[in-house]
Amino acid sequence: MQALDTNSGRAVYWGTGRRKSAVARVRLVPGTGQMTVNGKPGDLYFQFNANYLGVIKAPLETLGLENEYDILVKAEGGGLTGQADSVRLGVARALCQLDPENRPPLKTEGYLTRDPRAKERKKYGLHKARKAPQYSKR
Repeated sequence: MQALDTNSGRAVYWGTGRRKSAVARVRLVPGTGQMTVNGKPGDLYFQFNANYLGVIKAPLETLGLENEYDILVKAEGGGLTGQADSVRLGVARALCQLDPENRPPLKTEGYLTRDPRAKERKKYGLHKARKAPQYSKR
C-alpha cells in the first residue's frame, strides 16, 4: 500500500518482516540508498557483521534498485541476525507494494518466504529441548 509522507509529500512503501522473535517495520522512501535502523545509520547498527547489510539489501540488488530508495527501519526483539532477516523480508514486501511486477523475481530468490524456524521449547526431565541428563548403567 502506498502512502504519502506527511513531511515531504514523497511516496512511502512499507512492509513488515518477522524472524524468530524479531519484528521489523520497514519503510521505503525514494532517496539515495541510505539505511536507518532505530534512528542510527545501518552500518553502525549492524557493525559487528558486514554480511547483515548485504542480506538486507539483497532484494533491492535483485531488482537493481539499491541506490533509488532509502530504507527506514524500526526493529524490535531478537538478536541482530533475526533482525537482519526480518528487515530483508520487510524490504521485499515493500518492493511488492511498489510494483506487483517485482513479485516473481523476489519469489524465485526466496525473499518473500518467512523463515519458520524458531527455538524449540524445553521439555521436563531434560536440560534443554533435547539434551538429556548423562546416562550411566551402574
